[in-house]
Amino acid sequence: MATTKDKGPKKGSTTTVEGGNQKALPANYRPRLQKKYREEVIPALMKKFGYKSVMECPKITKICLNQGVKGSTSDKKMIDDAVNEMTLISGQRAIATMSKKDISNFKLRKNMPIGCRVTLRHVKMYEFLDRFVSVSLPRVRDFKGINEKSFDGRGNYTMGINEQIIYPEINIDKIARLSGMDITFVTTAKTNEEAYELLKEMGMPFTNMEKTGK
Repeated sequence: MATTKDKGPKKGSTTTVEGGNQKALPANYRPRLQKKYREEVIPALMKKFGYKSVMECPKITKICLNQGVKGSTSDKKMIDDAVNEMTLISGQRAIATMSKKDISNFKLRKNMPIGCRVTLRHVKMYEFLDRFVSVSLPRVRDFKGINEKSFDGRGNYTMGINEQIIYPEINIDKIARLSGMDITFVTTAKTNEEAYELLKEMGMPFTNMEKTGK
C-alpha cells in the first residue's frame, strides 16, 4: 500500500493554530490591520510627526503574552491548562516558563515550570491585535478604555488582563480557574507620544484620547 509524506505548508505560506489544529494560510494573505497600517496609519503618522520617509514611521514589531501560574509547583496540570488556553487565545503554540533559581520558602526548584508565554510577530500579531481590540476588550466588565500611562519611554506598552474569559476562544464552562496575564506591545517608537499615536491609530481604545507627551 502506498503512503504519502506530509510535506507541511507550502513555502511562503503562513500557519495559524485554530481550535488546537494547525491551519495553513495562503502566501498572499494579509490581515486587516496590516493593510490598515500601510494604507491609513502610516499616512496619519507622517502627517502628525512630519516624517520625511515611510521608514521613519514607528511600527509594532511583536506582541508578548506572559502569565505566571500560582500554585503550579504543587499541581503540574495547572501549567498544561495555562499553556493550552494561551495557545487558543494567541493562535500560536505557547511554551512553559521555568524558574531560574531555587527558593526553598516557596518549595521552588530551579527549572520548574511556573508560567507560560508566547511571542507573536507578523501575521499572527496583527490577527491577535484585531481580535483583542474588536472582540476581547469590549467584553471586559464595565470597560471604559485602557490606561494611557503604561508606556515605558522606549516604545513599549504593557497592560494586564485579569480574567482570560474575555477572550471568545475560552469556554467558561471548561476552565478550572480564572487567571490573568500581561500583554506587552513592542514598537520601534522612540517616545511615548509616538508609541501612543501608533497604537491609537491601530485601534487601541485609550481612556484619554490626547497625547501623553514624550
